[in-house]
Amino acid sequence: IRDRSKVDLKKPDMYYVIMHNDDVTTMEFVISVLMSVFFKSETEAEDLMMKVHIEGQATVGTYNSKDVAQSKACKAEAMARANMFPLQLTVEEHPVR
Repeated sequence: IRDRSKVDLKKPDMYYVIMHNDDVTTMEFVISVLMSVFFKSETEAEDLMMKVHIEGQATVGTYNSKDVAQSKACKAEAMARANMFPLQLTVEEHPVR
């Protein structure tokens, strides 16, 4: 008889990429970043852009890898800097219970 030990597997933490509103970055640029970096459809990108504009911030991506979330945020910010925009994104960790 084999004794099987019970192993509790923990769900991985989720990492949210949050986009923050500013008064300089154009709406068109935000839409292009959402489509090219976060692979949103044009409709999704427009809806998210308006949410950022109205509420001051919005979650634009959810990932189970911190590296992927940080990479997406850095790529978006690099695009913004190359176009002289102060767009800011942050990564927040959300433990799964």
